[in-house]
Amino acid sequence: MRFQLTEDQRALRAGMREVLARRFGPDALRRSVARPRLDRGLWRALGDAGFFALRVPEADGGVGLGLPEAVLLFEEAGRALLPGPLLATHLAAGTVPGAASGETVVAAVDGGLVEWLTEADVVLGDAGGAVPLRSVDPLTPLHRVPPGARTADPVAVLLTAAEQLGTATRACELAAQHARTREQFGQPIGAFQAVKHLCAELLVRVEVARAAVYAAAVTADPADIAAARLLADEAAVRGARDCLQVHGGMGFTWEAEVHLLLKRAWVRTRRAGFDTESEELLAADLLAETGGEASRLR
Repeated sequence: MRFQLTEDQRALRAGMREVLARRFGPDALRRSVARPRLDRGLWRALGDAGFFALRVPEADGGVGLGLPEAVLLFEEAGRALLPGPLLATHLAAGTVPGAASGETVVAAVDGGLVEWLTEADVVLGDAGGAVPLRSVDPLTPLHRVPPGARTADPVAVLLTAAEQLGTATRACELAAQHARTREQFGQPIGAFQAVKHLCAELLVRVEVARAAVYAAAVTADPADIAAARLLADEAAVRGARDCLQVHGGMGFTWEAEVHLLLKRAWVRTRRAGFDTESEELLAADLLAETGGEASRLR
């Protein structure tokens, strides 16, 4: 199966990348690390760009597009390490007044955790007894609440996978850039076989995850979404780790962007069902398929 973005989809992705480059470039990223807070002006700019209202029907004042287009925007957000409760606000557009326009910031309880609780205007779920939690990612403030029974929304799982894909893509870009420009023994480190292998593996994981995420956006099948999530989580976490290796010791220091990619990827793995729920759903689907095949053979 071949996936080719339409001209409109390419324009949508390019437009969002331009907005993020203008409003949340490297300097803004570093300022956010130094002082984690939600930029309300940026949030409204995202609303104006249609980020939150993308899947809201045009009859209700939204953009009227679908899941494939939402995946493209969340991929760009993940690539830029855009902070804030993007997923909760996007999912609340059309039901929570002001969410679609970016005027209202929405947070949601997810498996005992709440992202950006103190910055939210509306919190979905019971956040009673919330306790501040030291987050490994300085750009994602967390609170812990008593966990309850839940089944993750497949759309939330897929859009989280799209963010992970964007972060994995950024890790691949940074690794390739550093391999081309950093020199040792009179030549770029990308000329060394070990670094070549790391960069090649980064690219393979990104493209495999991209194919799975895009396919799941088209089929919207829960098993496809679960598989896409697992591949995207792996691409983001392992990709950031390999990118750290390409950067050597510098990758762990505050002046480098690389460590932020890994920390955000770690935090996202605990969101929207995380890997355990996706593994169980995918395993159940595979068992059902093999069981049906065994019945036909008997």
